[in-house]
Amino acid sequence: MSIANKKGFLIGNLCILIAEIFWGVNVSVTKDLFHPMMVTPFGIIIVRLIGGAILMWLTSMFIKCAKIQKQDWLSLILGGAIGLFLFIFLFILSLKYGDPIDISIIMTFPPVFVILIGVIFMKQRPSWIEYVGVVISFVGAAIVIIDGAKGKAGSDNLLGDILAILSTLCYAFYLVILERPTKTYKPITMLRWVFLFAAIPALVLIPFSLKQPIFHTAKAVPWIEIAFVLFCVTYIAYFLVEPAIKNIGSELVSIYQYTLPIFAAISAVMMGLSHLKWMQVIAMVIIVIGMVCTNVGKKRRKSVPSNAPEPKGVEQ
Repeated sequence: MSIANKKGFLIGNLCILIAEIFWGVNVSVTKDLFHPMMVTPFGIIIVRLIGGAILMWLTSMFIKCAKIQKQDWLSLILGGAIGLFLFIFLFILSLKYGDPIDISIIMTFPPVFVILIGVIFMKQRPSWIEYVGVVISFVGAAIVIIDGAKGKAGSDNLLGDILAILSTLCYAFYLVILERPTKTYKPITMLRWVFLFAAIPALVLIPFSLKQPIFHTAKAVPWIEIAFVLFCVTYIAYFLVEPAIKNIGSELVSIYQYTLPIFAAISAVMMGLSHLKWMQVIAMVIIVIGMVCTNVGKKRRKSVPSNAPEPKGVEQ
C-alpha cells in the first residue's frame, strides 16, 4: 500500500470512527437532557431538524449544488417529511422512556429492516444466510426488550424499546427511498432539501416548545450538550461519512455501526445514566452475529442485480 493509500485509509477510518463516537455519545447526551428535564423531547426535535436545516442551507451557500432532477423530488420529500422526521421524532421519544444502552443496541437494526423492505416491496430474494442473520438479530432485539421490561420502570423501558424499533424502521425507509439521490448528488445538495422537508412538520411542534426549562438555568452543561447535539451529531457527523466511504468503502463503513452501542454504553456509564448488564452484552453480541451473517450473505450475491440499497448504519 502506497503512502497516499495509507493516508487515505487512516483518514477514512478516523472519519467514520469520529462519526460513530458522536452518534454513540449522542444517545447518552440526549438522555441526560431529560434527566433532570432541561429540554423537552419536542425542543430537541426542533433543535435537530430546524437547526439542522438552517446549518445545511447556510453551508450550501458556499458550495456549488447541482439542480435536483424532477424524478427525485418525491423521494426527497418523502425521505425528509416521513423518513428523517419520524426517525428523529421517535428516536428522541424513545430516549425519554428507555434505557440508553438498550436504545443504542436497537439502533443497529436498520440493515435488517432494509432487507425486509426489499423482500416485501421490491421482490428482493436474499440468500438463506441473510434470512438466518435477520432471525438472529430479532432474537437479540427480543432479549433487549424482555430484559428491559423487567427493570424498575419496566413499562417505560418497554415503551422506549418499541419506539426505538419504530424509529429504526423509519430510518430503513429513509435509506430505501433516498437510494437514488444518495448516489446522484453531493451530500449537501441532497441534505439541505431533506432537512428542509423534515423541518416543515417540525414547525408544528414550536407552539408546544416555547417554555423550555433550559431557558431558566444558569448552568453551562445543558447548553454545551445542546450545541454538541446540533453541531457534532446533526451536522458534522453527516459530512464525515462521505470521505469515509470514499477512502475505505461502504462495507467497512457499515461495520463501524456495531461500535455505536459501545460508545453509548461507555458514555452512559460515565455519566451515571445506566449500568451495563450482562444481558445487554449478550444481546449486543447476538445482534452483531446476525449482522455479520447478513453481510456475508450480501457479499455472496453481490454479482446479482439488486433493487434494494446496501444496508447502512444509523446516522443519528
